[in-house]
Amino acid sequence: THFYRFMERIHQELTRHQGVVNPLDKVASELALEYEIICFDEFFVSDITDAMILAGILEGLFSRGVVLVATSNVAPAALYQDGLQRSKFLPAIALLEKHTEVVNLDSGIDYRLRALQSASLYHSPLGADSESRLTKAFQSLSPDRVTPGAEIEIEGRAIKTRSLAANMVWFDFAELCDGPRSTRDYIELSKLFQTVLISNVPVFGLKMEDQARRFIGLIDEFYDHNVKLVLSAEQPIVNLYQGSRLAFEFRRTESRLQEMQSTAYLSREHRA
Repeated sequence: THFYRFMERIHQELTRHQGVVNPLDKVASELALEYEIICFDEFFVSDITDAMILAGILEGLFSRGVVLVATSNVAPAALYQDGLQRSKFLPAIALLEKHTEVVNLDSGIDYRLRALQSASLYHSPLGADSESRLTKAFQSLSPDRVTPGAEIEIEGRAIKTRSLAANMVWFDFAELCDGPRSTRDYIELSKLFQTVLISNVPVFGLKMEDQARRFIGLIDEFYDHNVKLVLSAEQPIVNLYQGSRLAFEFRRTESRLQEMQSTAYLSREHRA
C-alpha cells in the first residue's frame, strides 16, 4: 500500500480505540493478525503527527514478527529531516535500522525523468494523433505492470482510470473535472501519483465555468506536489479558457502548465 494510505488507516484505528490503554500497541496487534508482511510504497514522513506515532506502531509490528518492505527516496536516517521535534522520531529510525536491511537502488540515472524531458508533454488539438502520443507516453514511462481501465477509490468515491501503474495513472478529463470533486480529492491524487496523464481537456467556454474551476484546483495541487503532467487538449494552453468569471485565476493555471513542462520543474522531487 502507499504509505499515505497506511497512515490514514492508522489514524482511523486510533480514533476507534480512543480510551484504550496503549492504543498504538492495540492497533499494531490487530495489524499483525492481518498481515505477516507489509509493503510501503513511497515511505516519506512529513507530518508531525505521523512522526510522533510511527515508533509505537513499528515497535508493535516488529515485536510480533511482521516484516516490512518499503521503497523510499531517502535512507531511514534521513527520514523526517529537519522536521519539528525530530528527536522524538529518532526511535522510529532506530527501529527501521535494526529490523530492516537498506538496499541502495540508485543507479544515478532517473529514467522516467529522462523520458519526460525528451517527450512532448502537451498535445493539441484532440484527435487520433494526440491519443496515440499519450498512449506512447504512458508506455514509455510506465513499468511492466499496467492495469487498463482500473478503478481507484478517492475519498470514498470510485474514479475510473484509463490505465494504472506504480506511481502513475492516466485519466480522461471528465473523470476528474465533470462531476463533483473537492480539493481533498485532488490533494490525495497528488500524493498518490508522481506522474499523471489526462486526455481530452476541452476549451472552457461560458457554460463550463464549474469544470474550469475544478481544473484550476487540480493543476494547483499537482503543481504544489511536483506531479509530472502529460495531457491532450482541444486548444493550445493560451486558448484553453474562453469564459469570463475565472479569467484572472486561469492566467495562473496557464503559467503553471507552461512551467510544468520545463526541465527545472521536471527535476523537482515529488512531494507525497
